[in-house]
Amino acid sequence: MTVRIAILVYDGFDLIDAGGPYEVFLTASRLQRREGLNPSFEVELVSPGGRDVTAFGGMTLTALGTAEDIVASDVVLVPGTIDVQPALADDAVSRAVGSLVGAGTVVTSVCTGAFFLARDGLLSGLGATTHWEDLDALGAGHDVGAVVADRRWVDEGGVVTSAGLTSGMHMALHLVERFAGADLAHATARQLDMDFDPEGHRAV
Repeated sequence: MTVRIAILVYDGFDLIDAGGPYEVFLTASRLQRREGLNPSFEVELVSPGGRDVTAFGGMTLTALGTAEDIVASDVVLVPGTIDVQPALADDAVSRAVGSLVGAGTVVTSVCTGAFFLARDGLLSGLGATTHWEDLDALGAGHDVGAVVADRRWVDEGGVVTSAGLTSGMHMALHLVERFAGADLAHATARQLDMDFDPEGHRAV
């Protein structure tokens, strides 16, 4: 089975939130090809309207897919941003998130990307996490079942949230394990020279 993954990018997104998981899924598929296997993951970067976007810090991404054109996806990933409120107020980003969420089977977030999911009611009654600096704001300002502080990711089945920045890579390894097995997840972590705890523990 090929797992189709759509990663949203938008002006001001944190590069590692999208690029880290992107590299995890690409590496997992590269290891499978090296063994003569069909790759498990197909990843596409998409943006609102398919326009070029500039990440926080100035790196510009071009030749992106159009978020609103995604009809069906197995996994949708929403990265975070330093300036959360302006991003939440951007109608184009909001429409792109809503379109992708509607087309996705599993919706995931990295870092403050959880605020998009919370705003749209996707975290109601669920456990969720975000960057440690923003845990209180997520719990106080949105309908979230429980804010989790001691995990790199929280998997609630159809919704998976991860903590700050590089935690998105750990969540992606978890998704590799979930969709393609523990052996590939650990091989991918080794190839990336990362430690991988399948339980997602981290220091608070």
